[in-house]
Amino acid sequence: MTQYRVTGMSCAACSARVEKAVSAVPGVTACSVSLLTNAMGVEGDASPDAVIAAVTDAGYGASLKADTPAKTAPDADELADTETPKLVKRLIVSVILLLILMYFSMGHMMWNWPIPAWFQGNHVAMGLVQLLLSGLIMVINQRFFISGFKALLHRAPNMDTLVSMGSAVSFLWSVWVLFMMTDAQLRGDQAAVESDMMQFYFESAAMILTLITVGKTLEARAKGRTTDALKGLMQLAPKTALILDHGTEREVPVSDVRIGTVFLVKPGARIPADGIVQEGFGAVDESALTGESIPAEKTVGSSVSAGTVNSAGFLRCEATRTGEDTTLSQIIRMVGDAAATKAPIAKIADKVSGVFVPAVIAAAVLTAAVWLLLGRSVGFALARGVSVLVISCPCALGLATPVAIMVGSGVGARNGLLFKTAASLEETGRVQTVVLDKTGTVTTGRPQVTDLLPAEGISEETLLREAAAAEQHSEHPLARAVMQAAEARGIVPEPVTAFQAMVGSGISAQCGADRLTGGNAQAVQNAALPEDVLRQADALADQGKTPLFFMKNNRLTGIIAVADVIKPESAEAIARLREMGLSTVMLTGDNEKTAAAIGAQAGVDRVIAGVLPAQKEAVVRELSEQGKVCMVGDGINDAPALTRADVGLAIGAGTDVAIDAADVVLMQSRLTDVPEAIRLSRATLRNIRENLFWALIYNLIGIPLAAGVLVPFGLTLNPMFGAAAMSLSSFCVVMNALRLNLFRFRHPASAAVPAASVHPAEPAENMKGTVNQMAKTTLMIEGMMCEHCEAHVRKALEKLEGVTVLRVSHDDGAAEIENASGLDEAAFRAAVEDAGYTLTGVK
Repeated sequence: MTQYRVTGMSCAACSARVEKAVSAVPGVTACSVSLLTNAMGVEGDASPDAVIAAVTDAGYGASLKADTPAKTAPDADELADTETPKLVKRLIVSVILLLILMYFSMGHMMWNWPIPAWFQGNHVAMGLVQLLLSGLIMVINQRFFISGFKALLHRAPNMDTLVSMGSAVSFLWSVWVLFMMTDAQLRGDQAAVESDMMQFYFESAAMILTLITVGKTLEARAKGRTTDALKGLMQLAPKTALILDHGTEREVPVSDVRIGTVFLVKPGARIPADGIVQEGFGAVDESALTGESIPAEKTVGSSVSAGTVNSAGFLRCEATRTGEDTTLSQIIRMVGDAAATKAPIAKIADKVSGVFVPAVIAAAVLTAAVWLLLGRSVGFALARGVSVLVISCPCALGLATPVAIMVGSGVGARNGLLFKTAASLEETGRVQTVVLDKTGTVTTGRPQVTDLLPAEGISEETLLREAAAAEQHSEHPLARAVMQAAEARGIVPEPVTAFQAMVGSGISAQCGADRLTGGNAQAVQNAALPEDVLRQADALADQGKTPLFFMKNNRLTGIIAVADVIKPESAEAIARLREMGLSTVMLTGDNEKTAAAIGAQAGVDRVIAGVLPAQKEAVVRELSEQGKVCMVGDGINDAPALTRADVGLAIGAGTDVAIDAADVVLMQSRLTDVPEAIRLSRATLRNIRENLFWALIYNLIGIPLAAGVLVPFGLTLNPMFGAAAMSLSSFCVVMNALRLNLFRFRHPASAAVPAASVHPAEPAENMKGTVNQMAKTTLMIEGMMCEHCEAHVRKALEKLEGVTVLRVSHDDGAAEIENASGLDEAAFRAAVEDAGYTLTGVK
């Protein structure tokens, strides 16, 4: 998408006119114009010169936002509020002149306020003063006339056309009356002079422009607030970087940082580019990008993002992505694109605004004609026609959708939820079915040891030690899970020889004089396994776990169950989706038994298993026939399904391909953000409908009142009040959209029960207990001073196998945990001391 900056637009009719003109250019496949940001996004192979020429021919101005189409993110200068200061100056001068005008036109005439003696009885002179003052106000606000009549000449009348016509007609009629007064004065007809003076509308001509300027000023200030999210993100980008050049520290502009450049980040400094930590340790505040308030610890090998702040520690990093390719720039681009594109619901306003202004002009002419035919005076009929012109508000219609989209996408961005387009923000709230990929989305995507079931007379530690010795040379994911469990308990495997991997079944190795064997049932088929052990293995398999049998010298040592466990927040996220009335489907290539077990733990409505990557897209297409579908995935094999779905949500930690294919990106890789994305979309849709209501209700009520339907009851609408109502309409729309800033995300209530404790298998008679028995423990810890300390301790404890951290507080120096593995005080002491703190007691 190539983006342009468009000038001269003032209402929905303007944006509709520009969009129509550009869409007619050969080679343009799609065009979207945003009145809010004065931006236009164009897709297709049409040349920029042809697009700009089409906009110019339509009566507006256009220029490329950037030198290259790839650079689509707006910059700070484009979003700077330059309009409000100009409007404030115009408004101040207009108000001063208007007050003087009102003093002469109403203060003296209605309340007999004093005026200079030489004006006494000189009604023509007073008329000339009003003409001069109102003329000055019209000159100060000439922008309305230039824009309005230029649009009229291009046969595309807009809001400025209505305002300028209303003011001009009032002014010209008053000038005509002033000439009539001079004629009456020459004839000595003083009664006619005084009668004509009562038909002046100079104050109306000036008041209309001033009130509209008040509305425009309030609107501009409010519109400026809707882009705060984008401006805030842009302010995160550092201007300079501290790089290491041949061993010397040197500060350079951030534009000089290239891929491979080594940069240094001191405490309190912003990170200039995406990179990988080469040396050092730090606590990085990533809240601006992810919404996560607790700083993320960064060590060697960790990734860092541009715009985040190194709260503590020193980091030496190598740049991997710079400039427009950084995560921060991509977020800015996504939010900017969402503002520049148009939601489907905006078509309602487009259709209305396309015919609205011509219809209002026709209605104003008809109103004046009818009152003249009914015998009313020219002044009365003119006032009714002018009132119809100035009370109409296509500007509010044009703002109804984009202000809500901008605020909604900004709220999402601040909370790590990125909507790529306005259409995706709208469509997300309309989904009826949520399809979830299993691996990496519902589950962690990393196999973990969930159960240790040693044979009679064998300890858990012995089982794990012998299993680790057998598996240490295997590269299989299940072997890595066993090795991680052993490492967490501080077990160092003994060296082995004659290692052999048996494809499809398991491994074997020689450990001293003993032969170790491990794997599935086929790997130990030569051993006579008791029936109760086989039942135990079947029970584990029914839970979606993979039982690994381990033997020493053809004698069973025990079973270790390994599984790709569900994420802690998955069950909560799916429960929220079901509470919202949505159908949930889990899609996976795993076998039915494993998929059914994971689906039961997660609480989905339906499980579709055994689906090959190429078949996922077909399943989503079939589900789409029953209603709008949202697909949530993270892998390359999810990309076709993400594209096929009505809305594709990519887990932020997933692959670049999945993120590129999706419509919405969950930066925190948190499944509970899926229901929050739908809630935010629904709130934005509701806000848009409210905005359309406020934009239309003023016109539905105001136009008939302005036309004079209540005149028989003695009620009329002065053009000045009509102008005030029109300004109020736009102001209400923008302020209502800003209410979306009050939207609050529902964060996960707490960490879910660890997967090891979900549906535990009953131990066999000759087996010892599993890791599923929980014991709550309170650790008393010295040295914690702040939230960063709490994060360090929490991370150290979570590395311990079977430990779930419930609470860590520096206020009372305590950490509450659930100890599933029966670890002793020594293990906790070692973990806490490695983190740099002191364990003083265990309760």
